[in-house]
This record gives sequence, structure tokens and C-alpha cells, in this order.
Amino acid sequence: METKDLYRILGVSRGASQEEIRRAYRRLARKYHPDANPDDPSAEERFKEIQHAYEVLSDPERRRRYDQGPSAFFGGERVSGNGSGFGGFSNISDIFDTFGDVFGRGGRGQRPSSRGQDVTVSVNLGFREALSGVTTRVSAPVEEECSTCGGSGAAPGTFPRTCPECGGRGTSTQDQGFFAFSSTCRRCGGSGTVIDRPCPTCHGDGRVRNARQVTVRIPAGAKDGMKIRIPGRGSAGRNGGPRGDLYVVTRVAEHPVFERRGDDFVVELPVSFTEAALGARVDVPRPEGGTVRLKIPAGTQDGKQFRVRGAGAPHPRGGGRGDLIVRVRVVVPAKLTRREREILEAFADVHDDNVREDLFRRVGEAR
Repeated sequence: METKDLYRILGVSRGASQEEIRRAYRRLARKYHPDANPDDPSAEERFKEIQHAYEVLSDPERRRRYDQGPSAFFGGERVSGNGSGFGGFSNISDIFDTFGDVFGRGGRGQRPSSRGQDVTVSVNLGFREALSGVTTRVSAPVEEECSTCGGSGAAPGTFPRTCPECGGRGTSTQDQGFFAFSSTCRRCGGSGTVIDRPCPTCHGDGRVRNARQVTVRIPAGAKDGMKIRIPGRGSAGRNGGPRGDLYVVTRVAEHPVFERRGDDFVVELPVSFTEAALGARVDVPRPEGGTVRLKIPAGTQDGKQFRVRGAGAPHPRGGGRGDLIVRVRVVVPAKLTRREREILEAFADVHDDNVREDLFRRVGEAR
């Protein structure tokens, strides 16, 4: 038996209209939802009471039985011809179904709450934006509760009614000898209710699609394809269920010079023949702007790599930065002046090393 006044739980009078009951439920559900009170265990119990009270009082038939009191369940006429004597019910299972309906334990005509769907959107970022971080707005196509019908799917002034085919269970059962097979009710699609006059706005779905503008903070160092979760910004839940989450996927433009590898960047640095041979100090561009000074040792070969610590991308979750990897590319002059040619010929006369000697030695040693 009910030990608490369902009207008092919602804070409405016994003569309250369905619209007053709906408004009271939505206000209290937002206030006591567990997601809004993570540190208050009592909020969950209070939320369950509010949800149960709304499930009973929002259904005209269930509300009528509740207002009649216990005699509505065990009084009345007996069903003739079966000798069951269950106070107007054909069998004991009907009694328990009715109790489940009133007390919110999965009975007839009940529309269970469900979590809203997650929504995924992408955001395009420039190379520098992703490197430094940016706050931007994205348009999320979410499903919201229809404001015309309050999510019921029924036209204003009407309400969904218990499905006459399945009795509100949402399933139909077929007896096959010793076995019984259950399937989703074809009439109501498993919801347990049918809508005679669909809402003109949502056409009976109780939901409408809306483009919600959401502000999202992209952390510094964001990579291409990184997924950022924003809790509770997805589609609204059904029948008081919590909202889904919003996932924002970053799409970062490539840079014409810097190649990203994790949190590191790779850059190819052109150096002249003389710089590689004699050694030099050269400026190397940094991904976020500016330069860093790098020492090129004498005799540096083409393809030699140097690592500049901490000059890469910031770790998106904090804790330092990646490195800048500098790969040397020795540039050989395409044309020489007469004076340059004379100098190089003189250099060749005094520096007659056989640079291919080691190549032929290893070829000859191979079996």
C-alpha cells in the first residue's frame, strides 16, 4: 500500500491539472537528479519518489485508481465463471501487475525513463589554434523534449493511454503448449501506451531535433582526431532520464613545414655545403613561432638528426612538452662561378679520399 501522499511529494493539490503535475515534476526532477547531486545519496531516493509519483499521477487511469484507495484493487465485482475470487481480477498475476503499475515496479502502461543519446560533432582547427589551445563554439544536433506536448507525444489536452492490445506490458505472449513466447507488442512498439492524437509539433515522438550551441575548450597541443567529452550536453533523456554526452572530435590542419609525431615535431633544415663541412650555428624555426639556435658540428652529414628538448607540442593533458627533431639536409650548389670551381678543384687535389672505398669493401665481404 502507498504510505506516502504522491500529491504531497510533487507539491501539488489533489485537484491539480495534468499540466501542473508535469511542471512540478520537471522542476523537482532537475533539482534532485543524481547527476546534479553527486555528493548527496539522499537525492537519489528523493528523485525515485518524485519519478514514481509522476508516473502514477500523470496517467489518468492510474491516477483514478490511486485516488480510489485500496478498495480499488481488492473490492468490486468478482469475475464470474472462473471461481478465482481475486476481487475482480482474473488471476493473481493481474493483481501483481496492477500493484507494479501503481508502485512503479515495471507494471502496465509505464513509460520507463532512459538516458539520452550521445552526440558526436567535429571542429576544424588551424595548426596554431591546436598548438596554443582555443575556446570555440560548436553546433550540436541534439534531441530535446517537445515543448508543445511536454515529451508525451500526445496533442495538447490529451494523454497517451494504456495499450489495449498488450495491456500496458509492451509485450505480447503466445502460449505454445508448455512454452510461452513473448515478443514486442506490434500496436505500441513496446512502450505500453498508444497515442490517439499525436502532437502536431513532434508527430507523436515527444522529441524535436534542435541545434544547440555549446562552448568547448580545446586544450593546447590538441592532436588531429582527439576526442573531447562534455558530460550532459547530448540529447535529453526520455521520461526524466539523464542527458547523454557530447563528444567533440578535433580536425587539425596540416603544416607545410612541420610534421607531427605524437607530441614531437620534425623539421628538415637546409644547410650549405660549407656549413656542414666547417660547422656553424644556425636558427631553426619553432612550431609556435620564433626560432631556436642550433649548433651544427663540423663534418655533419646529410640526414643527421638533432633533438631540441621541449620545443615540440604541449601535452594536451598537461605535464610538459614534446621535442623538435631537426633533420639536416645538405644543399649542394647547382651552379658554380669560375672562382668557386677553381677553389673546389684545388680542394679535390689536396683531399683525395676515396669516399666509396668502404662501400666496395662491404660488397666484397658479402657471401
